[in-house]
Amino acid sequence: MSPHSRTPLPSSLKRPGKPDRMMSAYRLVTRGYTAIITRTAIPAPERVDRDTTLIVTETRLVAENVLSLRLEAADGATLPHWHPGAHLDIVLPSGTVRQYSLCGDPADRSNYRIAVRRIPDGGGSVEIHDRLPVGTRVTAHGPRNAFPFAYPHLARADISGVVFIAAGIGITAILPMVHAAAAAGVDWHLTYLGRGEHTMAFLDEIGRLDPGRVRIHTGPRLPIEDLLAHVGPRTSVYFCGPPALLHDVRTAVDQRDTAGFHFERFAPPPVDGGRAFELHLRRSAYTIRVAPNRSALAAIRDRKPDVAYSCQQGFCGTCRVRVLAGEVERRSRSAFLDEPDTMLLCTDRAESDHLTLEL
Repeated sequence: MSPHSRTPLPSSLKRPGKPDRMMSAYRLVTRGYTAIITRTAIPAPERVDRDTTLIVTETRLVAENVLSLRLEAADGATLPHWHPGAHLDIVLPSGTVRQYSLCGDPADRSNYRIAVRRIPDGGGSVEIHDRLPVGTRVTAHGPRNAFPFAYPHLARADISGVVFIAAGIGITAILPMVHAAAAAGVDWHLTYLGRGEHTMAFLDEIGRLDPGRVRIHTGPRLPIEDLLAHVGPRTSVYFCGPPALLHDVRTAVDQRDTAGFHFERFAPPPVDGGRAFELHLRRSAYTIRVAPNRSALAAIRDRKPDVAYSCQQGFCGTCRVRVLAGEVERRSRSAFLDEPDTMLLCTDRAESDHLTLEL
């Protein structure tokens, strides 16, 4: 049989000796569809530009040492869409790259809003507070989302409510989720913790929410049982706050029957079960010892403070470098980032005693 000849249709069981009608119809439809698609030009995939030049159009002090910034596209274009929990990688004029949660309205694509707490020894936050006036241009990568809010009515699990816990500047990631839950008619509760109300951002905005669902707490930390008072078997918990509180809340949630625990860290997670290894930096001609309890990124920054990094948690890929020799122990949060012959300095470690990096 030649490659272009057609296979005979099977005989009908009800009409012996004649072709099956269903198979005849199927062949007719298939031939028609094939004729259409072979005559239709398939466009090449269009590249999506995720780097945006933004201009600072407003700065406002929203709490003690917390500056809110409104950012608009420098060319006036509509900004890429984002979902609650998303963040931007901001490239500051100095070249410093830092991540900031989007805390505005996702439906308003004319601008992005971020809020930055000033940290005395934090180069990025000091630059933003002191050297980023209205009119300054910055580059943004993203938006990206490693902390997405899942609407309960769209989730696969049986979820009846959501509990939000935010501490300090963690409100920036949580606030858009609260607005989304309220707009969707979700049963939600928010606990917002801070040292004092003068340190807590966006209290005016939070004050316009349902007061029966919001608890503002200042001073000594609430007992964990009080924080989880509204958590039941069909409740999702979203947390953003300092590592010590995260550890305690996560431990308590793990001992309960819940519909899930979702969180975002301010700082890199501690190294768990690490062992020492050596890094050879080919271009810099450095040999660096990485201690069992330190990340490769932290060790390299002691010698090369300008090394690129952002999230320090293994989900943005900023600190990826090429590995020239040695075996990598991959610890990133996403298998999508596990490219061959590379490593993420913030999380990945060495399977072998030595790694040689193109750095």
